Amino acid sequence: MNKKTGIRAAQAQQTRTRILEAAVKVFTRDGYSGGRVESISREAESNDRMLYYYFGSKEQLFICVLEHTYEQFNKAESRLKLDLSQPLVALQDLVAFVWHYYVKHPEFVKILSNENLHGGKHAQQSSELRRLSGEAVGVLKPIIEAGQEQGLFREVLDIKHVYLMIASLCYFYNSNRHTLSSFLGEDLADKGQQQDWLGFIQDLVVRGVMRLPGQDLG
Repeated sequence: MNKKTGIRAAQAQQTRTRILEAAVKVFTRDGYSGGRVESISREAESNDRMLYYYFGSKEQLFICVLEHTYEQFNKAESRLKLDLSQPLVALQDLVAFVWHYYVKHPEFVKILSNENLHGGKHAQQSSELRRLSGEAVGVLKPIIEAGQEQGLFREVLDIKHVYLMIASLCYFYNSNRHTLSSFLGEDLADKGQQQDWLGFIQDLVVRGVMRLPGQDLG
């Protein structure tokens, strides 16, 4: 590859990345139905022609946004330094990571919520989400196995169920925070409230996988 070709390739990648990041912002704010191509192009300081060139359609762009949001989560999760010699602590650390990621990345919660409103029709078209889900579950698997080897965790555990337990306990609080705050009469965005919930769900997840003395509950 000569220098000019390399520069053009780098510029093309920069344009594509700008459009993708702009789409994350617009779809987070306006949802899929309300997110207009013109708004995304304007946010990216690009034009509609470039958007269609790199992504083909608004629908394909939204699929890429879904994949991108999961991939960013997986990349952050892969940087975790979990001590498998202490599986209880490692599991609590993983729950804390998922919780804090949802809190710090409301776009992740909003885009997933919006996709569920559409029946997951875009996720079903993705060829990447299965691979990305495998990476996410793959971080949990060695923790559970380490706990089982030490006799701390139940021998019969479905990793998917443990993953869903963690994801749901972190996701529901954040996706429904506004309505729950009104319903319960307490500000669930309060840092004290959030810290209390984190401590509660860490304990809940640990209790959900622990092996009871004298028996194995599978």
